[in-house]
Parts: sequence; C-alpha cells; structure tokens
Amino acid sequence: MRAAWYDRQGPAREVLQIGELPDPSPGEGEVRVRVAVSGIHVGDLGKRQGWWGSTMAFPRIVPHGDGAGTIDAVGAGVDPARVGERVWVYLAQSYRPFGTAAEYTVVPARHAVTLPADVPYEQAAGLGIPGITAHRAIFGDGPVTGQRVLVTGALGAVGRAAVAVARRGGATVIATVRSPGQVGQALAAGAHRAVDTASGDLATRILEHTGGEPIDRVAELAFDTNLATNLEILRYGGVIATYATGEAEPRIPYWPLGFKNITVRFLSNDDFPESANEAAASELTAALAAGDLRYPIAARLPLAEIAQAHELAEHSSANGRVVLDVADRR
Repeated sequence: MRAAWYDRQGPAREVLQIGELPDPSPGEGEVRVRVAVSGIHVGDLGKRQGWWGSTMAFPRIVPHGDGAGTIDAVGAGVDPARVGERVWVYLAQSYRPFGTAAEYTVVPARHAVTLPADVPYEQAAGLGIPGITAHRAIFGDGPVTGQRVLVTGALGAVGRAAVAVARRGGATVIATVRSPGQVGQALAAGAHRAVDTASGDLATRILEHTGGEPIDRVAELAFDTNLATNLEILRYGGVIATYATGEAEPRIPYWPLGFKNITVRFLSNDDFPESANEAAASELTAALAAGDLRYPIAARLPLAEIAQAHELAEHSSANGRVVLDVADRR
C-alpha cells in the first residue's frame, strides 16, 4: 500500500517519507478501512515533533488518528456485512503504530463509525480527536440541558464541535473568538452569543449575554490564560473542562477555586472511557448528518504532499481543516 511514515521525530520535511508498505490485515474484532481522506490534528503534529515530551512508542509511525473511507475487510468476530460500509475512524494511531496516512488502516470495529451517504468524507475525516474531545468537555460532568455553557476558541476544531453538541444538548452557548470580525462566524457555527477576546473586559461582556447569570460549564482551550476570567464568571460548583494550555505549568489559585467548589476536568483524547467515545461518536455523526456541525476546509492535498499539509496545519488555526486525499474522491 502507498503510505506516509516517519522513523524519527522532527520537522515535517525532514522526517516524513512516502513509499510502499505491506497491506495490513484485520485481526479479531478489527476492520480494515480503505482510506479516502485522512485528517490532520494538532495531536498528530505534536507526536511527530515531540511536543509535550512525547516520544515514539514504535520504531515507525504512519501518522494521523482520524480518517474516513470504506471497510474492505473484517477480522474474526465482525459481521461480514460491514464490508462496503462508509465509515469514519478514530484513534487509529492511539497506542497503535499505523494511522490513516495510508491507503489502508486497521482499527477496532467499534472505532469505525457508520457514515451516512450524504456526509462528505472530508467532513468526517478529521472528526475523531477534536470532536470526541469536545463532546467529553461538554458532557463529561453530566447533561447540559438548560445550562449556560461557554466555549472558548469556538472556531477551532474542538470549539466548533463543542458549540454544536452543547447546543444540541439543550444548553445556551456563549462562544469566545479572537477578533470582532469572527463573531458572526461563531454565531453561524451555532453559538447563541459570541464575544471577542480582543475588546477587553471579557468577563463583564460574557455575563452581559447571560443577563448576569453565571456560567455553568466552560470548554476551555487556554486553561492558563483564561483561569482568572473563568473564576469570575463560573457559578459555585461550576466546571472547567480543559484540553489545552499555553503555559505547561500554570499557577493555580487553589483557594479561589476551592471556595467556589469548581471542578477542573483535564482532558486527553487517547484515554477517555470507551463508553464516552461511543456516545460521542454517535452524537457527532448525528450532528454532521443534521448539518449542525460543519468544518471549513482550508486545504486538501494528495498524500504525496503530506509534508506541506503538516506545515499548513501548523498555521491554519480557525481558517479551517487540512486534509489529505489518499484515494480517489468518492
């Protein structure tokens, strides 16, 4: 099979290789997916570059945890009727060496999620890591029906999914974006209200949109930067569910958090409970099918240009997702 891989960590153009690898075969409880589109997430970039102290658990890595395509073979214990099924896959390269930057990938059958025929592959190909993280951020501490939820970085990959599932879950969704010009984009993505972070006095402006009522839950992109604001806006017993931070070892105001009985939930996508993954996969698929979640596509490149794709993904941010066409579009 045609595939991309790296044997050492480093910059994309220095370590990524393209060539032929043996076709994989599904084992018991697994399916093989012929990949149509492979998604790229910041976690894939981090694994390649060694961010956050990560190392290579395998001598050779085919990158990317997310992708979409068609099941073309199944292992023992999997219904043969799944052959030919359109699917999106997640955790393809979690505790496994070979992800979706290849013509074929093998995953546990439960990590290949049926994809409705009217949902384009590119919309689902990058859904797993950010989408499941978003769902866990919103629902990890219970339902949000009737609650006020703040989603920071609402135009990012996680943020867009968090806005979609929170609104579908019955929450009033307040979004933050970087600039005034992005407010309309956040509203179009499903937020009920949106506030830019560039105009100052963020806590006051957020609470203006709630009539002064405190926020129940925050899906947090920048734990360190926004901690003071979150302390000001959260209700007693509120939740900060955070999946990223700028400062790796931020100062934490223990007593203010304690006195308000704030729960801080730290999130890392590789190790969520399987029940949470499956609930997220079901809801995210429904959100795609309903049109409640859509990702702008910033770039779509062939597998042979994976190094350029990684470089674009390092800088695309809210401009959209970068995906790889691995097979013919279909």
